[in-house]
Amino acid sequence: MTFQDRILGVFQLDAATFENIEHDPDAMQQAVIVVAAAAILSGIGSSFGGAELSAIFVSVISAFFGWVVWSVVTYAIGTNVFNGTADIGEMLRVIGFAFAPQFLAIIPCLGGLIGFFWTLAAGFIAIRQGLDLDNTKTALTIGAGALAYFALMIVVGIVMGTAVGIGGLLGM
Repeated sequence: MTFQDRILGVFQLDAATFENIEHDPDAMQQAVIVVAAAAILSGIGSSFGGAELSAIFVSVISAFFGWVVWSVVTYAIGTNVFNGTADIGEMLRVIGFAFAPQFLAIIPCLGGLIGFFWTLAAGFIAIRQGLDLDNTKTALTIGAGALAYFALMIVVGIVMGTAVGIGGLLGM
């Protein structure tokens, strides 16, 4: 399956495409490209085509952080709680490709919203196929993973906010 076939398969929410990605260790580089491209296009779209470098930089950093956290959390919950079968590389690949609908975020306003919901649908299929779970266990994995992800983001926000606050107090 070519890289383009995989992207089209993800947009079509094709389970066989995610199976192909899951079982191809060489697809990791492509998954990295998908996450990077989605982040760059999202950064451009969020700045309404002005392509502010800071918006693109923040978008890329948060996309990669989100990708890794989403993959690790769903892997941990799916394998430990619901007896899914996967390794972390498989989860990184399928979830990385699930970011493809974020390409639509380059379209100001609606593109990001449409891409977000399409990415959720692609993420559901990616997690289901990657962990070899049924729909119920997949939904529970995603729900538990979302709670864990948001809790982690709150902790990171508190730590970063505290660090920024201390830096401000110290004149850094």
